[in-house]
Amino acid sequence: MPQKIIIDVDDGSFEREVIEKSKKVPVVVDFWASWCGPCVMLKPVLEEVAEKYKGKFILAKMSVVENQERPQEYDISSVPAVKMFKNGKVVGEFIGAIPEKAVKQWLDENL
Repeated sequence: MPQKIIIDVDDGSFEREVIEKSKKVPVVVDFWASWCGPCVMLKPVLEEVAEKYKGKFILAKMSVVENQERPQEYDISSVPAVKMFKNGKVVGEFIGAIPEKAVKQWLDENL
């Protein structure tokens, strides 16, 4: 079964789905909120890029409304906040809705 490249994570599954998986393949976590306009704008951009990159990374989406523990642990003070994990550690991040071209550039620099 092929690995899913877009997943939803919560406080409970974060360790397994983000930290552990990032030891094999980079995991990009999108910390978002349903009330956040820029989050809604960024979501399809991230999903489209994840599809285009065909498994070079996993896109994990985490609602900061439904989860407090991990967003607090990673100092998420504004959303959308996007962090890339490799080997269990944050290796890159950006905040706010950025255009697709900038997302790809960020990915290429960090993958």
